[in-house]
Amino acid sequence: MKKITQLAIIPILVADQDEALRFYTEKLELEKRADVMLGPGLRWLTVAPKGQKKPEIALAKPDPSLLGIHIQNNRARVGRYSQYVACVFATDDCCQMYHTLLSRGVTFLSPPTKNVYGTEAVFEDPYGNVFSLLEPSPGAQSAYRNHGIGTAA
Repeated sequence: MKKITQLAIIPILVADQDEALRFYTEKLELEKRADVMLGPGLRWLTVAPKGQKKPEIALAKPDPSLLGIHIQNNRARVGRYSQYVACVFATDDCCQMYHTLLSRGVTFLSPPTKNVYGTEAVFEDPYGNVFSLLEPSPGAQSAYRNHGIGTAA
């Protein structure tokens, strides 16, 4: 029987792949995994946290004909399609990572806030894609680890 085997790619819409690559590698310190031209105007570009094999984040330039809109490097339009948390980045110290990323110019929508599941700060990339930075609470850490969602060692 055929089945889904893993979550491999998380697509994130960006208007400028080079600018997005700089943001994700320089500010978030993710590493570039793939950068391949597949054809005219079609570039496969992925990043991921160092040491993490899957999933990777695909920095995808949307095809305006597929979205039914015309995007001319208009960040506001790209971001409008992703006003939800695209994915969650785990951290051992949300407050420290918040200050580090803030000093690198990352825009936060909410500062570190304690919740029952952990301390969380929400930020966005230059295109309005929203991400969570999560330090799991001690009770939640074991649940995350049991499901393969460990934080950095």
